[in-house]
Amino acid sequence: MRYIKFGQDTESNIFNQLDDKKRELAARGVDVINLSIGTPDFQPDAHVMQAVAQAATDPENYKYSMNDTPELIQAVQDWYARRYDVKLDADQIMSVSGSQEGIAHVAFPFAGPGDLVLAPDPGYPIFTFGPMMTGAELGLYPLYAEKGWILDFADIPDEVADRAKMIVVSYPNNPTTAVADRDFYVKLVEYAKKHDLIVLHDNAYSDLVMDGGQGLSFLSIPGAMDVGIEFNSLSKTYNLTGMRVSFAVGNRDVIRRFHDFRSQIDYGMFYPAQAGAVAALNGPQDIVERNRSGYQARRDALCGGLRSIGWDVPDSKGSMFVWAKIPEGYATSAEFVLDLMDKTGVICVPGLSFGEQGEGYVRFALVVPPARMEEAVRRIKDSGILNRA
Repeated sequence: MRYIKFGQDTESNIFNQLDDKKRELAARGVDVINLSIGTPDFQPDAHVMQAVAQAATDPENYKYSMNDTPELIQAVQDWYARRYDVKLDADQIMSVSGSQEGIAHVAFPFAGPGDLVLAPDPGYPIFTFGPMMTGAELGLYPLYAEKGWILDFADIPDEVADRAKMIVVSYPNNPTTAVADRDFYVKLVEYAKKHDLIVLHDNAYSDLVMDGGQGLSFLSIPGAMDVGIEFNSLSKTYNLTGMRVSFAVGNRDVIRRFHDFRSQIDYGMFYPAQAGAVAALNGPQDIVERNRSGYQARRDALCGGLRSIGWDVPDSKGSMFVWAKIPEGYATSAEFVLDLMDKTGVICVPGLSFGEQGEGYVRFALVVPPARMEEAVRRIKDSGILNRA
């Protein structure tokens, strides 16, 4: 276990840093293939955009919304019932301005100086930065490649778990792409009850499980409603990243306290965005399979292509990312990323950005078509970067 507090290991967001470097390359005339940030290039469905556009013509929709509309609550209830066979009551649902914002703020009603929150290493940066903003201490539980990047509860000492207030868990996992099975979630519920932990499960990629797999909800496990909540996002499932529509759902007390806190800092989701969310959740769901198939085709082009030129990159299991061990001859992931950018114009993210356990790896985002992935592979092959050892 490693422990950090606010002010330690905090710097500007890695994606902002990489974006600065991208602009430098572009200014030099380099044809950049940016595989760093996970921004979908697939389009939203027309009926969703139409719902937003129509709602935007009503002047009444420019007032503070304060709360989620009954139509939105009902749409989330129906979607969770259809998608996960999970029944939610209205007081178990609240919207947030994207999962990142929700996770950034959810710890405030529950933790502060002197408290301990558990989060994964490697893990998406907001999993640690959010709770740290409360003044709480972060206990980073390690994820290991040899364990398939799945949390082994034995790696958290019992005395640490007993002291902790909350645990952040996320599968399908960003950045490692690991997918947890039902048995893992059964153990998670038992573990949370044993150690009196609030579970915060980030489920943003449950509809992007590859190779025919089916993502599930943590809340579908008996007893999960007693111990935690889940964040679910429309960003990647329906290509609505800029609309910032996500939901926190689950335990009533956690949702109530979180809602009360957010009411002090937010006046609710823009009504046209709510209308778009209702249209996405209630409308045709063909987009989900199109996205999944599209990302898998890109994954196959990148991972298969890299393996064909001698870089043993495994196929990602879920999410819209690829997690790769850096080639031999490089001391750090940052060293490799900078060399890759300079020699090929291909941008990825150093694994250290996701925690110490991520050192030695890089993350690619599947955000360009297969033909551009093949171009990235060709550049990497021609650069000689894989022959440095």
